[in-house]
Amino acid sequence: MANSKNLCGKSRKIDNPYAVYKCEHPLFGATEYRVLKTYQKPELEGKNAYARWFVAAKSDCTFGSWDMGDTYIAEIKRAGARLVEASPEFTENYNLGEARLG
Repeated sequence: MANSKNLCGKSRKIDNPYAVYKCEHPLFGATEYRVLKTYQKPELEGKNAYARWFVAAKSDCTFGSWDMGDTYIAEIKRAGARLVEASPEFTENYNLGEARLG
């Protein structure tokens, strides 16, 4: 069933993200991405090579502070980031159901 609305389309603060992704980035070291807003419904993101999320990112290169801005979803996935935390809205929006985080 297709979602009728983007449930993650309103901006959130860093301490209350829709989702958290973590990885060992090949260039930036230990990296955490916090998804603060998505711009499209998931079914449209899948058709758009330039789909993006508004994120806060922290890595060894940011010296403990957060960099905020739009990031291509493909870049997060290409870095090997894994979903480690998801809000109920993100879980519903992306049909994660009983998916395990890791």
